[in-house]
Amino acid sequence: MGKRGPHINELFDLTGKVAMVTGGAQNLGLDMAEALGEAGADLAITSRSAEKAQAAAEELRSYLGVRVLPVALDLTNQDSVPAAFAQVTNEYGRVDVLVNNAGGARLSSGGTSTDKRSIDDWDYVININIRGTFLCCREALRIMIRQGGGSIVNIASISGMVGRDRWVYEGSEDMVPNLTDYTTSKGGIIAFTRDLAAENGKHNIRVNAISPGGFERGQPEEFIRRYNMHVMLGRMGTDGTDLKGAVAFLASDASGYVTGQNLAVDGGFTSWS
Repeated sequence: MGKRGPHINELFDLTGKVAMVTGGAQNLGLDMAEALGEAGADLAITSRSAEKAQAAAEELRSYLGVRVLPVALDLTNQDSVPAAFAQVTNEYGRVDVLVNNAGGARLSSGGTSTDKRSIDDWDYVININIRGTFLCCREALRIMIRQGGGSIVNIASISGMVGRDRWVYEGSEDMVPNLTDYTTSKGGIIAFTRDLAAENGKHNIRVNAISPGGFERGQPEEFIRRYNMHVMLGRMGTDGTDLKGAVAFLASDASGYVTGQNLAVDGGFTSWS
């Protein structure tokens, strides 16, 4: 029997593709940008700070051997989104992969529990995460529909999948407990992902989500100990390693028959009760 299909390396190969990673200048965003560049894609990475995007782009260029375009993008500014995508298409002519990673949370003096949260903080978190994801997807869809396909990967969170045990945060005064507005926004992204996939499959556009668990990044020892008790693998995620394979899979033809899915990269956190 002869060869039955593409080699697995071909399926993961992104050579000739253009991948845009929002919030790609640090932490998990930078990890995912690095993974897609290692797979051969030319990159566009965004940050609210043009200087931070430029510094990260220079770093990635120094060892990846692909083109890396730094782009300033502020999700709180509606006009910033089409301008950022126009910059990418002016440079590359296309966008094959969008990783919607930019977003965040905000803690004011009001407090962390829902009864103390201000409406301004609630609105900020919902807008930057859900509205920001929508604005970027809308621009990407306009490009991908014209070019005949693409892959969108929205970054959600395990917080959008399960209620969080606040006991994990006790005894670690510097840690901010999970915020219900953040949870709401990430759950919304998961739902948005599923229906966006249903709407755009006819355009050969796949839409999936990744829900990362907690990644170890200098948190207090007591927090790490308590968090790890909830994880099947007994550890938090590792920067530079644990998210790269997931995004490379969902961005590439290796997942060519996968859409509308939410992939939890959490060491088993959301599957253990």
